Amino acid sequence: MAMMTPNLQATDCSNLIPSLTSLFPPRLLHRPLSLPHSPKSEEVLSEWERVYLPIDPGVVLLDIAFVPDDLNHGLTILETKDGGNTWTQRSIPSAEDEDFNYRFNSISFKGKEGWIVGKPAILLYTSDAGESWERIPLSAQLPGDMVYIKATGEKSAEMVTDEGAIYVTSNRGYNWRAAVQETVSATLNRTVSSGISGASYYTGTFNTVNRSPDGRYVAVSSRGNFYLTWEPGQPFWQPHNRAIARRIQNMGWRADGGLWLLVRGGGLFLSKGTGISEDFEEVPVQSRGFGILDVGYRSEEEAWAAGGSGVLLRTTNGGKNWTRDKAADNIAANLYSV
Repeated sequence: MAMMTPNLQATDCSNLIPSLTSLFPPRLLHRPLSLPHSPKSEEVLSEWERVYLPIDPGVVLLDIAFVPDDLNHGLTILETKDGGNTWTQRSIPSAEDEDFNYRFNSISFKGKEGWIVGKPAILLYTSDAGESWERIPLSAQLPGDMVYIKATGEKSAEMVTDEGAIYVTSNRGYNWRAAVQETVSATLNRTVSSGISGASYYTGTFNTVNRSPDGRYVAVSSRGNFYLTWEPGQPFWQPHNRAIARRIQNMGWRADGGLWLLVRGGGLFLSKGTGISEDFEEVPVQSRGFGILDVGYRSEEEAWAAGGSGVLLRTTNGGKNWTRDKAADNIAANLYSV
């Protein structure tokens, strides 16, 4: 079971990978040749090693997670116990009871506790670093498909569906509390006259959704014509007009709390200041004409951007300037996440 790729970019899959870096192309995993992520790290990630995976060529891995207490131990469900050098396939008996081909969308660990969500609706939990997995029952009335889960503490997690429902649990998934009062569709039905361009064309699902370390979310509408944000304590998602003519490909959070924004066809924008904003400025990037699909910050200064046809970019000054890393230039694959 390796996480595959559906339509939802930042959290969708049909085979499963846990999360140290995130999404990757078929049969390919790029691994940084350095120690695991550290916000204050000054290590230079200038080289990447290609890691071959024991999966079919058509499989696209969507998420990857390493056990924090043992950073050599990662899951997808492929599994590694040597820091990602080699991977073996794992089966989860509790997900094989029915005649379904589950697509695992997201995986997350906190300590030895881990969570997996997928489609059709399935929720798995481990308390022993993935040695065994327990299936947690879910309501058939869940609005939308589960596309993201975040382990937040002991027996605690936060789960998001592609219709904007956010649920939290503190008792290993036996009970869930809604963090928002309605789905995004219901919110837009109330706010469509408030000037949100494209809201009337909303199809009811997210294209991408990303979470900040402090629990804020930014999501891109399925057509990419506007975006939404949510902060803990808010009863509803807040829709925002895009200030760029081209449609949005993906959005996420910088290490300083600001936003980055990618547009379809190529183009990287950074919000002015920190926090949620509708004011963005474009940053020149050398993407060789290929679209950029994801951005990942290691610190406030260092970040990487990945995209089509092996595009790999790096900044060391917070995103003001980007240089191309040629490590993946000869790889005929898209880099979906970093």
